[in-house]
Amino acid sequence: MEVPPLSNNQIASYGAKDIQVLEGLEAVRRRPGMYVGGTDLKALHHLVYEVVDNSIDEALAGACDRIEITINPDSSVTVTDNGRGIPVDIHPEKKKSALEVVMTVLHAGGKFGHSSYKVSGGLHGVGVSAVNALSEWCEVHVYRDGQEYFQRYERGIPVEPVKAIGKAPKDKTGTMTTFRFDKEIFKGDVDFKFETLAQRFREMAFVTRKVLIKLMDRRSPERESSFLFEGGIVSFVRFINRNRENLHPVYYVEKEIDHIGIECAVQFTDSYNESVFSFANTINTIDGGTHLTGLRTAITRVINDYARRTNLLKEADPNFTGDDTREGMTAIVSVKHPDPQFESQTKVKLMNPEVQTYVQQVIGESFGAFLEENPAAAKAIVSKCLTSARARDAARKARDLVIRKSALESLTLPGKLADCSERDSSKTEIYIVEGNSAGGSAKQGRDRHFQAILPLRGKILNTERARLDKMLGNEEIKSMISAFGTGIGDNFDLKNLRYGRIIIMTDADVDGAHIRTLLLTLFFRYLPALIENGHIYIAQPPLYRISHKNDHRYVYSDAEKDAYLKQLGAQAEKATLQRYKGLGEMNPQQLWETTMNPETRTLLQVMVEDEPTADHTFDMLMGSEVPPRTRFITTHAHAVRNLDI
Repeated sequence: MEVPPLSNNQIASYGAKDIQVLEGLEAVRRRPGMYVGGTDLKALHHLVYEVVDNSIDEALAGACDRIEITINPDSSVTVTDNGRGIPVDIHPEKKKSALEVVMTVLHAGGKFGHSSYKVSGGLHGVGVSAVNALSEWCEVHVYRDGQEYFQRYERGIPVEPVKAIGKAPKDKTGTMTTFRFDKEIFKGDVDFKFETLAQRFREMAFVTRKVLIKLMDRRSPERESSFLFEGGIVSFVRFINRNRENLHPVYYVEKEIDHIGIECAVQFTDSYNESVFSFANTINTIDGGTHLTGLRTAITRVINDYARRTNLLKEADPNFTGDDTREGMTAIVSVKHPDPQFESQTKVKLMNPEVQTYVQQVIGESFGAFLEENPAAAKAIVSKCLTSARARDAARKARDLVIRKSALESLTLPGKLADCSERDSSKTEIYIVEGNSAGGSAKQGRDRHFQAILPLRGKILNTERARLDKMLGNEEIKSMISAFGTGIGDNFDLKNLRYGRIIIMTDADVDGAHIRTLLLTLFFRYLPALIENGHIYIAQPPLYRISHKNDHRYVYSDAEKDAYLKQLGAQAEKATLQRYKGLGEMNPQQLWETTMNPETRTLLQVMVEDEPTADHTFDMLMGSEVPPRTRFITTHAHAVRNLDI
């Protein structure tokens, strides 16, 4: 069908008057996603990181060795450092205090000319002025030249010029910034998480040696943590590997090329997984970049060269792949660059092309020397790579067998899968449930149009302790991979995902929690893209059904139950309480109403806020070392509720 052209009176006018000019920080308030990545919880924490980045820059310049972050009772945040203090004298071009310029003008700061800062993470003025723009109010105290200076801003606008408000304490220098995020921008029930901030500042302390970072939470309950690491990234590697069996001492190199500082620490363990983290000017580049590519390339090349030279890799054997050489490797690569190029303002990926060359060069030379000087370590690493290569070949053959079998069976889906009729993955979801009992209720209660059900028989394989070849021999895991459609390992392709939401729905008991953890281990270790792209969810079935007269209410926590019973007052004694230990105890209609109906259900989206900590947690809970798990259980036993023994 031909679409008729728009008539002149249907076309909106477009002239000079339609061109909007956003003055000052208004652009930040209109488009916060461009500056801090959005308006969600992650972006909220990014505000704190931007302010702290400027203090870290002072530390990198050698002018600061103490940074304190305080979450105040009103959820404002104070960041204090003992650096030189932001300059307060009059800016020659802007004709106002440099402090005001830094806080209110985008792309203004001392990092561009390299005279004040050799390297920096923040771009003084982009980050901190964006924070100021997105704050209900912000106050800055500067201590320098024996004076204390002050300025207050409201939604990025100065209330009054910078002024001296008194003498500074003797020898005191630095900057103290306090801001309260604007609830007009960050809407809903969002607030700072102590754990999230603590994890980030622990990382910062690791990559900024000998700098004390102290985090204090003055909300109830009050908490604080301090981080100071003399060993830097070597300590970081030891921290990550503290529950693993190490094959050799930590390899470490530090070198500067063309004013770019390069640091790297590597240690191989008995783990089957790679734990590699990259930093640029102390910022965790979670999407990697050229420094990470340089590290991986160098490690693979050096191990292959050594194995060939020492005849540990025979002439007929193919070279190790990157996957072979990185199995069980824990590594940190940190670069300090005078002019870092990031993919975006949120700084998740380093783009400088020269960094890859320099990192390859530095690690290639020094790691090769490390292997030559430590033949026992080198032999253990190559032996690990050989085992990995054989297992990977076995996994490939197993995977090919699965593919061939599927082809012979006309690509049939698992027999126990109750599929949905919708084929648009953006509209579909699959529930992974434990056992046929819950599976039967879920199949009867679901909306067959867009909800698929896959029941699991018993507990799946613990993938923390298994390579891919062993996993592909597990029927439950094969059923899931077949149902998802993405494949696994080298064959993984997110574009083939058949369900936009993968929902774990297990019983509210110990076994249910264990199955849930086993599934999350599988996703985190072997299908991480499903988590990263927001496809994994956990269903929240009710814990209780409270019946009082003709009112039947489902509650999802003990706190919710206690609140409702308190609301009933004296009538609470007449209420009937039913505790659901398993999903199979609910009839299909109840399961639909409480757990599967998009209109009434609660789903928890699985996200990884801090990868090193998540890596350690899975290693501790699901790894082979028993003592760390025992300590964890003992420490947290007091918090357990509704334990079914």
